[in-house]
Amino acid sequence: MTEIPLPVEPLAAEGAGLLAAGRPLEAVDVLRQAVAAGEQTAPDLLVRAYLDSGSWHAAAEWLGPLVEQGHVRFAGRLGVALSELGDRERAEQALRLAVSSGELAAANDLGILLRDEGRLAEGVQVLARAAEEGDPLAPANLVWLHLEDGDFPAAAEAAERYVDPARPDTVLALAEVRAAQGRPDEADQLFREAGELGALRAHTAYGQFLLNERGDVLGAQGEFFEARRHAEPGWAYTMGRFLLDVGRPDDAREFLQVAADTGDRVAAETLAELDGIDPADD
Repeated sequence: MTEIPLPVEPLAAEGAGLLAAGRPLEAVDVLRQAVAAGEQTAPDLLVRAYLDSGSWHAAAEWLGPLVEQGHVRFAGRLGVALSELGDRERAEQALRLAVSSGELAAANDLGILLRDEGRLAEGVQVLARAAEEGDPLAPANLVWLHLEDGDFPAAAEAAERYVDPARPDTVLALAEVRAAQGRPDEADQLFREAGELGALRAHTAYGQFLLNERGDVLGAQGEFFEARRHAEPGWAYTMGRFLLDVGRPDDAREFLQVAADTGDRVAAETLAELDGIDPADD
């Protein structure tokens, strides 16, 4: 998990400490007090707490008025919250505002949103532009969009063009391409390299490769535990789903609950199905 610099204000400092400890729900209450007390670093920390805890409604309700008042630095994070709530039209508006206001990183969320809406070509265009302009995450996301579309030549071209050990996610993206091309030995080496370099989801991706391409259940489990140790995004659901698939539902429940508690809707639905509840009945 990325360390958060502790600010000098007491309440904001306490909230930042809770975030660093992986306790965003507790941080929310403290940081609300910090905002009310006028501590200058509190607003950004509170946004982080809302998003990390999956408090999408609270985030949207708080950020919406701020963006309307001209605080466009919050537009990208508003777009993320609205997207999670399923309000894709407003999410797109917020993300486009963020990108046009110079928040290049928001192009990644916009590209993924457009993909989810079936507008893959637009998503690719957004990410290609962001990659050209130097956003560090866009090249890998561009490769993954091409892979999801089944366009392996375009994925390989982008992966080979942008691969750079200084950007570990690009090494991970090339590993995914090599796996898709049926070159498992090269892929294996690249997955390992991506993990050593600190790519964001390296252990999750390598675990899935070992499971699906090598049939190595124990090796996959080891990588998923490494994903947990490194607090990779989505680690809890990945571990829960894995344990469920290998016939360990009681062990899976703990991890699925962790994921659900942080706003993972798929994890919550999986838990409901495990309990014999049809999510469609809600």
